[in-house]
Amino acid sequence: MSLLSDTNVPPVADLRSHRPDTIPLGVKLGALWLCLMLCVALLGPSLMPYSFTAIDLKARLALPFASLHWLGTDELGRDVLSRLIVSIRISLLVSLIATLISAIFGTALGFFAAHFRGWVEQAVLILADFQASIPFLIFALAVLAFFGNSLSLFIMLMGLFGWERYARIARGLAISANAQGYASAVRQLGAEPSRVYLRHILPNTASTLIVSMTLVFPEIILLESGLSFLGLGVQPPMTSLGNMVGYGREYLTRAPWILLAPASVIVLTALSVSMLGDWLRDRLDPTLK
Repeated sequence: MSLLSDTNVPPVADLRSHRPDTIPLGVKLGALWLCLMLCVALLGPSLMPYSFTAIDLKARLALPFASLHWLGTDELGRDVLSRLIVSIRISLLVSLIATLISAIFGTALGFFAAHFRGWVEQAVLILADFQASIPFLIFALAVLAFFGNSLSLFIMLMGLFGWERYARIARGLAISANAQGYASAVRQLGAEPSRVYLRHILPNTASTLIVSMTLVFPEIILLESGLSFLGLGVQPPMTSLGNMVGYGREYLTRAPWILLAPASVIVLTALSVSMLGDWLRDRLDPTLK
């Protein structure tokens, strides 16, 4: 009994509380918020209490919870909740597709640079440096002002944001994988270069690329919101989070709920994705273990 009493064994509760696999509370809340936003985006039409374009001048600038409109109405009497649901759906759609385009385009260029080396690699690196040196907001404003605006063009333009990060990461990881034995062994067995990169190198580098996507995604959300706020993003009658903030700034003193609702969604969504990306980086990056 004396031996057992002298041993400094921490309680079971303390061991569980100090486990390295415990997910932080902030990450859990962020993941819950992202799941909620995803459900709203998928079930948007069935969740809207009113049509997001329905105008009711008699109920304009109605207070939240003061009538049948839970989040109030805007300057034209349109239901803010219905417009917020549609805005979440459009903003997430634009940001998600743009992030996928940027990741695929940048990763492909990085693999090309690692495979051909020489002048191809130098051309990709120079193009990446050129992209990184230009303020993307000014570049987007110039393109949209010159070519006009449409949803497809806007998504493709957002897809050019951040591709140079994927290109540099994919190039470095592919060069490191080519120097290892497994890629050379598969290549000596007669596998095509596309099979080597897609079936063997890409799965081993996917974790780093996924973490990069979680870091670029909130930046694209903020960029889309900024361009829509300036009137160069999603065009009426369609709406987005940036559009709602742009319309609500003129009524900030009289009807702040028009602006606060979409602004809160932007901040919470960007913060949730950033926290999730930081947590994934800590879990998947072998240099931090």
